[in-house]
Amino acid sequence: MELRAQALNCLAKTEFFDKTQAVAELSYAWASGSCEIDTNIVFNAPNNIPGLPSKPELVSPKDVARRNMRTIDGRAIMIHALAHIEFNAINLALDAIWRFADMPEDYYADWLKVAAEEAYHFTLLNEHLIKLGYVYGDFPGHNSLWEMATRTKDDILARIALVPRTMEARGLDASPALRAKLAQVGDMEAAAILDIILRDEIGHVAIGNLWFNWLCETRGLEPISAYASLAKQYEAPTPRKPFNHQARLAAGFTEQELAWLENA
Repeated sequence: MELRAQALNCLAKTEFFDKTQAVAELSYAWASGSCEIDTNIVFNAPNNIPGLPSKPELVSPKDVARRNMRTIDGRAIMIHALAHIEFNAINLALDAIWRFADMPEDYYADWLKVAAEEAYHFTLLNEHLIKLGYVYGDFPGHNSLWEMATRTKDDILARIALVPRTMEARGLDASPALRAKLAQVGDMEAAAILDIILRDEIGHVAIGNLWFNWLCETRGLEPISAYASLAKQYEAPTPRKPFNHQARLAAGFTEQELAWLENA
């Protein structure tokens, strides 16, 4: 069994249960030493990735349903939106493993860890969604995360800069306020799930920061100016204030980077 080939197989799976189960099995195989890795393989990109279930329907972000969390339906829409983000995050981590060759072995191990934790988050959210009378796929979702992955498919530096360090880092900022709203309406189970997600996402963004800085050093680039250039080139969304400085610092952003973001 070869890790990067198996990550591609996981990515191609369409049913969410099959994908999360396959990721868990791959993570166990790697941890138990029954999975090898070839960092030099250059795969041909297949046409069937990422594997997606028939639902949810993918729509423009502006067409995603509004979320009034004072109602069960509104809360379900919010939980569904979070589950959709986590499902996309599984695919993004798997894509980072198979797509980019010639990285240190630790790089691939890091993104496998991310994929396994994102699968766990998705499962927690979907199980809670079921308790509310719904299941993943019952509401529309948007595809912004994967669209950025597609735009950055040919440059690992751009991918790391603009997916984990930009779009996924947004979750660090948004999570505390969202958790407070869930707690305010009495959904303490959902609030506890968000605590788990925030804890783990700090680690995921830290992995993004680690490899972004490693790549910048390898290429002889200054990180802040390199990020600014990539954000402009790939038309990345502007990070929205307020920023969760505590979580971003814990995830490896520097004070200088946060000051730059505040003034960008």
